[in-house]
Amino acid sequence: MHHDEMIGKVQALAALPDRGAAERAARAVVSTLSERLPSGLARHVAAQLPPDLAAPMREAADATAAPDSGTAGEAFGLAVFAGRIADRAGTDEDTALREAAAVLEVLDAALAPELTERMAGALPADIRDLLPVGRAEDDGGGTG
Repeated sequence: MHHDEMIGKVQALAALPDRGAAERAARAVVSTLSERLPSGLARHVAAQLPPDLAAPMREAADATAAPDSGTAGEAFGLAVFAGRIADRAGTDEDTALREAAAVLEVLDAALAPELTERMAGALPADIRDLLPVGRAEDDGGGTG
């Protein structure tokens, strides 16, 4: 999926007023997600993103990786996740969560399914619930 298409989808899903807000939201979410994921996994996700979104993800992965480990992600839950996104996007935490759900839905469509599954498996349940796969699990597999 191309950058413009991803940003357009984020804008539509999160009901954002313009592409600039969607761009800020997308960058804030991928940077924060990268801090939470193991750095090697974050780099794999970044490899499947357009360069404009891959760059903040790689930068965050590099900044949080332990030297020579490539495995450790920061351990934090939904409240910290929302707070960091809100700080980066210049919004409040409720808006940040809505935007995060939109960005994660677009990432789900853009990434290889097995990579999305690995990403979901690396996240705590409260953050995973923002992913389409997390919401499907909460709904009993999407059947009702």
